[in-house]
Amino acid sequence: MTVSISLFQNQLKRIDSSKFFQGVVITVIVISALLIGAKTHDLPAQLITVLSILDLSITAFFAVEIVIRFLANDDKKSFFKNGWNVFDSLIVIGSLIPAGGSGVLLARLLRVFRVLRLVSMVPELRLLINALLKAIPRMGYIALLMFVIFYIYAAIGSILFSQINEFLWGDVSVSLLTLFRVATFEDWTDVMYETMTVYSLSWIYFITFIFFTAFIFLNMMVGTVLEVMATEHEIERAKTHGESGDGGEPASRAQIEQLQVQLSELKALLTQNSKN
Repeated sequence: MTVSISLFQNQLKRIDSSKFFQGVVITVIVISALLIGAKTHDLPAQLITVLSILDLSITAFFAVEIVIRFLANDDKKSFFKNGWNVFDSLIVIGSLIPAGGSGVLLARLLRVFRVLRLVSMVPELRLLINALLKAIPRMGYIALLMFVIFYIYAAIGSILFSQINEFLWGDVSVSLLTLFRVATFEDWTDVMYETMTVYSLSWIYFITFIFFTAFIFLNMMVGTVLEVMATEHEIERAKTHGESGDGGEPASRAQIEQLQVQLSELKALLTQNSKN
């Protein structure tokens, strides 16, 4: 009995790790995304029936797929220690909610989130998301400093320009929205030229603000994300080469061949010395 269970689990492992099965899962996820988009259009009743049957088939496939992954795992408890497995399980369980009655909205929303399963299936996307999540705490301090600059400029703008255009500079909260518009370069020159009709040097206010927000803080955030991504790539590379992640770069093939040549020469030298 134990042998048959082990053989069954090994077979499930081969299915779960096969490129073909992973490709099928990704294909079904893409079809699910197209299906969600198709349902937003005005379609004939017959086509809606076909799409509903297809949606049920996709839901059943995802349920079977998550069961295969769970049974193929040696340690069942560790399966739910992986955040991506928990995410996939919640999406699949949520998709099983009947799309009728009071739960219709929740069911439809959870079916939309099935598209995100594409992230958990593609390692490169998982790496990007992990890097982004780990970079958020570091970016929080940059965002805090950025808010301080925004607030200072908003207060100054409200004091100087409220009489020019109360709709844009009436108070600090409205000024913050206006500065956000300036930071996104959405017709910001119109705002600047309007203030320059009264304050000819007001361009200094806008240019310095854009310099801080668009060039300094944005580049700081990009640099933070790139640094975390580089660290994640190093950790993934270390796992691939069986390292702990604290070591250096793995030896290249050329370095290994060079070491083998040196060992051969050393053996020959030792053999020659022993004969002498």
